[in-house]
Amino acid sequence: MRHLISSGSSFEHDVGYSRAVVEGDWVFVSGTTGFDYATMTIANDVAAQTEQALANIALALREADATFADVVRVRYILPTAEDFPACWPALRGAFGEARPAATMIEAGLIDKRIKIEIEVTARKGSEDR
Repeated sequence: MRHLISSGSSFEHDVGYSRAVVEGDWVFVSGTTGFDYATMTIANDVAAQTEQALANIALALREADATFADVVRVRYILPTAEDFPACWPALRGAFGEARPAATMIEAGLIDKRIKIEIEVTARKGSEDR
């Protein structure tokens, strides 16, 4: 059974996507940025954006009855690859135990203020397997 999860972000409505889609045990979380969706503001610092993006992802995972421990795949997209090391402490905090397969891509993002976008795939119950 397919379950759609929304963060309430105006982007989801404007573009036509869900923050996450749950299909059986699988949870697919869309590319998530460091916007605080309650205020629609974003920090200027890549490390702060990473922490907020992870908080946004954690909310979607929680609504899907999953956690960072269930994440099996993660993609990081940054417009400036040199910024990636500043993100590592927060990423290690979120994914250090699960150690999912990961890829970092340098690419332009839709808004020049965005310094990182994170996409995850999780399988509920993965940490028990």
